Amino acid sequence: MKLIIDTETKTLVRDAGEQTSSLPLYSPESFELLSQLWLKVSWSQKYSYAFSWLGRPIIQLPEDMVRVQEVIYTVQPDVIIETGIAHGGSLIYYASLCALMGKGRVAGIDIEIRPHNRRAIESHRLSSLITLIEGSATDPAVISTVKDLIRPGERVLVILDSNHSKAHVLAELNAYSQFVTPGSYIIATDGIMKDMLDVPGGNPSWEHDNPATAAIEFAGAHPEFVVEQPAWLFNESSLTKSITHWPGAWVRRIV
Repeated sequence: MKLIIDTETKTLVRDAGEQTSSLPLYSPESFELLSQLWLKVSWSQKYSYAFSWLGRPIIQLPEDMVRVQEVIYTVQPDVIIETGIAHGGSLIYYASLCALMGKGRVAGIDIEIRPHNRRAIESHRLSSLITLIEGSATDPAVISTVKDLIRPGERVLVILDSNHSKAHVLAELNAYSQFVTPGSYIIATDGIMKDMLDVPGGNPSWEHDNPATAAIEFAGAHPEFVVEQPAWLFNESSLTKSITHWPGAWVRRIV
């Protein structure tokens, strides 16, 4: 596919080989096409690796952080469970939301918590709201430890951001969905992999081996869950689609 931008005529031409179409440059359709291309180029340039939250690298797309904030504020979880810690920025982010809301705490799980990251997280001013668990997220002992952290009647939201292979994400969905309360979510992040097949650093196997595929398969086998993008809480634009690394990520428990 070719995109031809003409700033003088204010048009965008989409040349898909057998089919060519011309769109007003300043239109929702052009914005969506340019955003899709921007996502691919920005992914290859590691754009999401350029942000931190309260002193810790967060490695997330800013729009995804704003959207998950909207969901957390709506759901008001008592416990947020995240698999995958890295530098701890997202744990700090979720803990800061809990502190602002005056409720909630965070549990982070990683197969390896590097000593310098552990020190940084445990010495952070929000550390009292964070529990760190080292081990594989799919290890029964780790799952049992998480279960012990949740008190009866608490509302739970889960974010999966560790190993992004379909098999591992599906195993996490099966393991952690038991903790998700009705109306809340288990979020399988980074389904953007399926759109990065031809990008430098991408892999053709990602077409099917990705978190979004795992989420669809999981929801198909569990009728109490549905893959459903949360509604935007505010929108005075003509846009309807997020610019996201998390397409197909939002698995909501409906009963």
